[in-house]
Amino acid sequence: MDAVAPTAAGAPAIRCAGHERGYPEFLDRAARIANGLRALGVDPGDRVAVVLRNEPAHLEITAGSALLGACAVPVNWHFKHDDLGHVLTDSGSKVVFVHTDLLERVRAVLPDGVRVVEVAVPVGVAAACGLAAPPPTGRYPLLDDWLGGHAPLARPAADRPPTVIYSSGTTGRPKGVLREPVSADRLETAVELFLEYFAVAPGGRTLIPAPLYHASPSQHAVLALAAGLDVTLMPHFDAEEFLRLIERHRIEQVQVVPTMFVRLLRLPKDVRERYDLSSLTSVVHAAAPCPPHIKYAMIDWLGPVLREYYGGSETGAVTWCDSEEWLAHPGTVGRAAGTGGIAVLGPDGRPLPPGATGDVYLKPADTWPQFTYLGDPDKRAAMEAPGLPGYVTIGDIGHLDEDGFLYLSDRRHDLVISGGVNIYPAEVEGCLLALDGVRDAAVFGIPDEEFGEVLAAHLQTEPGVRLGAAAVRAHVAERLAGYKVPRAVVFEERLPRDDSGKLFKRQLRDPYWAEQEGTG
Repeated sequence: MDAVAPTAAGAPAIRCAGHERGYPEFLDRAARIANGLRALGVDPGDRVAVVLRNEPAHLEITAGSALLGACAVPVNWHFKHDDLGHVLTDSGSKVVFVHTDLLERVRAVLPDGVRVVEVAVPVGVAAACGLAAPPPTGRYPLLDDWLGGHAPLARPAADRPPTVIYSSGTTGRPKGVLREPVSADRLETAVELFLEYFAVAPGGRTLIPAPLYHASPSQHAVLALAAGLDVTLMPHFDAEEFLRLIERHRIEQVQVVPTMFVRLLRLPKDVRERYDLSSLTSVVHAAAPCPPHIKYAMIDWLGPVLREYYGGSETGAVTWCDSEEWLAHPGTVGRAAGTGGIAVLGPDGRPLPPGATGDVYLKPADTWPQFTYLGDPDKRAAMEAPGLPGYVTIGDIGHLDEDGFLYLSDRRHDLVISGGVNIYPAEVEGCLLALDGVRDAAVFGIPDEEFGEVLAAHLQTEPGVRLGAAAVRAHVAERLAGYKVPRAVVFEERLPRDDSGKLFKRQLRDPYWAEQEGTG
């Protein structure tokens, strides 16, 4: 990770939960971490696991690993035994950095020979996450003491390492996406494109509210640091705190997920109007479909500063659209930008005409690195489009319009086929989120003897709101076809989402199918 080192007073910094570090201190700590890793036996090309919440140390370890030519692997700190053990083993990491309160979880699945560096949970981070900051255990070297015992690495590695990012594990075991190294020239081009598409100037101010263990915020942070931006991290998303940080630090650019929009819009109007958000010039969102009524409301509130892209960990951003383009093409996720490409293919592998729904294939931009999956190159090969070199699918279904704008229907693995009819749960979820009193919704297929599958809807309501299943079905029936009305309606205290808003739908769906298998 190459970063600009500002020297002027009031220069950009990295801050989180009340703590701030200027770039000179950040770069010095990164260089000491690099030398410390070398002393632990980490070589160029090796991997280092990072099991930390959002805080400056997360970025310092990533930067320090890159200086050595090693690869930092961000690990979802929510992972429990099986998924955590899989990632630590599958990644082949030689060292793991871990917050004190997560040590026992890591120790239970730590592969033999892996070294541990303990990281104290900063007081501000602990408070933001509702934790009592635990004292260091004393079992392992403590990050600040450990890096203080090493001089800065004198000679950074000549070559940048490949990178690894793991999927969320929402549909199965987390998969490691291995990206080839990026040359200095391509990194420079990537930074220029980042500044252009994210609509922020060098030295500008950005806020990262989503977890760094996900691909989008991780890539955002790397490019923001390479561009020398002023970076504010949130250890945990809180809607009003988000607004407060924008006002306090005069934030110009943020990247969010649609779930955050929902939480922001549910703040009382007087709370939303309490904060000065006029510094915002770019609010980028991605990672999940945004219901149109939510996006209309956000544009009405903030003005035409929303920008959306679509892509994946494997492909990077391929499509883009600004507010004006979206308002002219409601529901779109944008059209191919730069050297990227989109194709929608039918079951026979041939391109479909505008308006026809099929499997979406993406051609990453030329600046995006080639990728494969750790330990599963066959999966990478299976994603490729027949007869379209360079195009891969990340599992989405959708269509293009006459102007080349892409519209997503749903994920291929979420598609429900009921009585031979295709149903896209995302459409029903959007309908349910428009029902007063519904805070969150998950719709999926459950077994049915007659139709093969029918829909189930699991809902989280606003505090104090009581809805009945009949009212929910009536709401959907008034707006969508009868076969899209959920057969089962279940009310949950909370749906299983992670901090970035990704929904672990399989946790809700699997018991229905397991019950059928148990009675078959």
